[in-house]
Amino acid sequence: MAMMHQSGEHVINRLKRAGGHLNKVIRMIEHGDPCIAAAQQLHAVVRALEKAKHVFVQDHIDHCLGEETLAKRPAKDILAELKEVAKYI
Repeated sequence: MAMMHQSGEHVINRLKRAGGHLNKVIRMIEHGDPCIAAAQQLHAVVRALEKAKHVFVQDHIDHCLGEETLAKRPAKDILAELKEVAKYI
């Protein structure tokens, strides 16, 4: 079984909240609510997802690529993984 990141529960809560807001945006569009209001809510969803991604990737770097990992894995493997995860920052 995969190990959960230290911030995993926090990120999951953020994503669930963002999912709720996204559902609200969908309902707003379906009901013909003002475009500006829907756009504002959609912007908030995107920002929430960006923040969750940032926290998750930072935690991965700290937890999975940190000092403890240096002793267990070759530096070239850690560097390769860091380059890969940097694409998502």
